[in-house]
Amino acid sequence: MTDHTNHSSLQRRQFLQAAGALVVCAIAPQSVLASPVQPAGTLAGKRAGKKPALRPEELDSWIAIGPDGRVTAYYGKVDLGQGLEVAIAQVVAEELDVAVDQVDVVMGDTTVCLNQGGASSALGIQAGAKPLRNAAAEARRLLLDMASHKLGAAPERLDVENGRVAVRGDAAKSVSYADLVGGDYFNAPVEWNKKDGNQMNVSGKAKPKPPSQYKVVGKSVDRRDVAWKVYGTAGYVSEMRLPNMLHGRVVRTPHAGGVPLKVDAGSIKAFPGARVIHEKNFVAVVAEKEWDAIGAARALAVTWSEPTNPLPGVDKLFDHVRTAKVVKRADEEKRGDLAKAFDGQARVIDAEYEWPFQSHASMGPACALVDATPGNARVWTGSQKPHHARDGVAKMLGLEPDQVQGIYVPGPGSYGRNDAGDAAIDAALLSKLTGRPVRVQGMRIDGTAWDPKAPASVHRARAAIDAGGKVVGYEFVSRGFSRADIDSNESDPRHSLAGMELGMPLDPGQNFGIPAETYGFANKMLAWETIPPLLERSSPLRTSHMRDPVGLQIQFASEQFIDELAIATGADPVAFRLANLTGERDRAVVRTAAEKSGWKASTGLRTRQKGEVLKGRGIAYAQRGGTVLAVVAEIDVEPASGRIWGRKFTVAHDCGLVVNPQGLRHTIEGGLVQGLSRALFEEVKFDTNMVTSVDWGSYPILEMADAPETIDIVLIDRPEVAPTGAGEATCRVIPAALANAFYDATGVRLRRAPMTPENVKKALARTA
Repeated sequence: MTDHTNHSSLQRRQFLQAAGALVVCAIAPQSVLASPVQPAGTLAGKRAGKKPALRPEELDSWIAIGPDGRVTAYYGKVDLGQGLEVAIAQVVAEELDVAVDQVDVVMGDTTVCLNQGGASSALGIQAGAKPLRNAAAEARRLLLDMASHKLGAAPERLDVENGRVAVRGDAAKSVSYADLVGGDYFNAPVEWNKKDGNQMNVSGKAKPKPPSQYKVVGKSVDRRDVAWKVYGTAGYVSEMRLPNMLHGRVVRTPHAGGVPLKVDAGSIKAFPGARVIHEKNFVAVVAEKEWDAIGAARALAVTWSEPTNPLPGVDKLFDHVRTAKVVKRADEEKRGDLAKAFDGQARVIDAEYEWPFQSHASMGPACALVDATPGNARVWTGSQKPHHARDGVAKMLGLEPDQVQGIYVPGPGSYGRNDAGDAAIDAALLSKLTGRPVRVQGMRIDGTAWDPKAPASVHRARAAIDAGGKVVGYEFVSRGFSRADIDSNESDPRHSLAGMELGMPLDPGQNFGIPAETYGFANKMLAWETIPPLLERSSPLRTSHMRDPVGLQIQFASEQFIDELAIATGADPVAFRLANLTGERDRAVVRTAAEKSGWKASTGLRTRQKGEVLKGRGIAYAQRGGTVLAVVAEIDVEPASGRIWGRKFTVAHDCGLVVNPQGLRHTIEGGLVQGLSRALFEEVKFDTNMVTSVDWGSYPILEMADAPETIDIVLIDRPEVAPTGAGEATCRVIPAALANAFYDATGVRLRRAPMTPENVKKALARTA
């Protein structure tokens, strides 16, 4: 945890001043001195006695009441900037009957928070809030028991308001939570389900409140992280500094598959104190000053092995995907007799869709600091899974996990396994080899060229339509690089670049996915196939999880194909979906999005409109981990420039119980904009030797001029349904909604992403 009183924020303040914002501040020191994280309970005040060990079955591992009555909730995940912190505080406040601003949420420190899996699969509320809700309910039960003895009244006769327990009908008899247990510990058990990570849950004798009694959950509460981010009053991981710290820069091969044959340490003599760290194929420099480390990394003379051209080049990528051998196939959904369904039917419709490699393209390269000693270590990381970073650092250092403290500090970006995991393992190795704390940060090229990528893929779809226009057979198969070539977290150094460069055994995983929908075609198969990585070890095109892993590419294809079937059968796209979806919640979001957007039914083939700006409208729908949503996109197409502008989006979103409507809307908007960026702009370019899209010029993302004019969101609140995730659902439907709108405007199908001006003009030229 950083010291919030010593920080560097000059650049942000200068930016705000230049932008006209009224900011009153003092110039701050240029460095942030890392300080040990506060021990458990200090946020709620000085505590008496010894806290029980951090174990799931201890209530004190989840909830604490301070001497001043403030509540501390220990949350084993992290908030990546979506305001999740305040939603967790609402859930705890609800069960304890305290004001939400009386709840502090501690997260991201492995010494005081249990491993709830880190930020993962949009499970922050769906899974992460569940044990805290149960623990808070149990804490309230125990507090009422204490109050019952103190006040001489049965628990059934007690009411609680804002952390004060009173005898019903006799307000003079009351006692506060602080008086009952403030500064002490519950020393009470809860029942643990014996599972770690995302599935961890506990329960007590108390039953949580029914939604009908909610007072806090369901209300919009402002998030807590806006002020410090705007005014720069807290630190990012890249701003941290440690006493006696070295700056490290890793030097990686200029061509994929290259290994260092000779390293000339004398080539960096011009940089005071800089020295080379060379361990097997791992090469780095360290220096007392950051600029010396940067200069030395650039100047270091390394003789690399000859290029072997292991990559096909981006122009041949999809041919490679089509022809590569299959490593694993999974027919995840299969019903009916597909062969019979296709045999002799009136029409068979088929299509293929292509999705490129994409980079996390975080706003800055990752950074991590590790202070390793022979018996223990600490790691400060922007990884969304600090417990896993702790485990990976421990393995790299030969320590046990409980000998390492992992601390999450906000970084430049996340949403999956980005380069933050590699930075932590790099820093651990350098700290071990130098015997000093080391801070590792890459340059822009390191973040974009070497981060794990979202996998490229080709999707084949076909359908059999009988003489009556009914779809009687449906097949959808995705083929691509595994989404788990390296693991979704850094808990094992074998899944890091440093581990691979040290020659650790490889441990690739095989996984992809299928469309998440409920179309009820009688004969249906949904399957996936994975192909080998282009380079097994230390590849710049390693594939792993990126926000909504493989959801965008799959739904880009499947929801376009559904639209193609609607057109082929003479149906309106909305009506076709309503006629074939089997889930009532699925039909409800489609119906709601259509009604809210003012959808007007249309059938038949579209033709290219005339004019300089063509207008189109398209719909797409999907499920995601229990959440259901549909989006109507309204776009402008400029044929001359090839530009697509997603002008308006109407979203119908159903994630069960809505905890914080305002936070949910913001989360949906964020996912929508990122999905828009990936659909329109983002593509990793590479030649036969290396990734060539390494900056914002060669790897463009959405800018303000391309942001939507309107995002209209309808939240379908279902208090009776447990909340599910919102962080990853919206982005998966945006690409298909755009593509369907493009067809509506032009009569042309865009079956390859991204839908860049170049690709748009090519597609229009082919059909002119």
